[in-house]
Amino acid sequence: MSRQKIVVLSGAGISAESGIKTFRDHDGLWEGHDVMEVASPQGWHRNMELVLEFYNQRRRQLKEVSFNSAHKNIAALEAQYDVVIVTQNVDNLHEKAGSSTVLHLHGQLDQARSTKNPNLIYDWSEDINVGDKCELGSQLRPHIVWFGESVPMIEQAAEEVMNCNICIVVGTSLQVYPAAGLISYVPKGATVYYIDSKPFISRELESINHEVIAEKATIGTKSLLDILIS
Repeated sequence: MSRQKIVVLSGAGISAESGIKTFRDHDGLWEGHDVMEVASPQGWHRNMELVLEFYNQRRRQLKEVSFNSAHKNIAALEAQYDVVIVTQNVDNLHEKAGSSTVLHLHGQLDQARSTKNPNLIYDWSEDINVGDKCELGSQLRPHIVWFGESVPMIEQAAEEVMNCNICIVVGTSLQVYPAAGLISYVPKGATVYYIDSKPFISRELESINHEVIAEKATIGTKSLLDILIS
């Protein structure tokens, strides 16, 4: 008998409990910066040094934090299910917690890529500095999807969602596109479990079979384990 497939859609809220700040504060700033200064091609061309240092600080912080029980609970689902995680997060905490299949929609902090050929991607755990170049001789940049750039993994993510039996939404309000649109690919007959301490029920979510667990990620995923693991 084949195992059921779970697709997890995760966002900043799951890593917030590990001490990683969510994408932007209520004042619209990200770590004191206007997001367009540090997360857009225009910001990169205006001030490469600022952008590199911004992500260097995030990469250093990643070495100081650890996965939490929500990441671990999701990894534990692999004991009985085929699990694919589609995350908006650029950290590696899902992997560190033991999850084996993780699609990063918005790129990864621990990777760098060529500014000449976006398919040249390198594992990169230290700072990226001006003068660090790819094998083609062009400057390396963070492997992060910035505002105004396409999301190369979105089609693969949609295909995964289309083939799931269960979809778990955790740590994301499902209000940022294109990631929010993935919920519309959940097939009829599948169940969505939505974990959020302040759940926002979108029109797409309202139209499909769903259950809300109104808790933060660590508590909500523990409740879900009790439901899904026999």
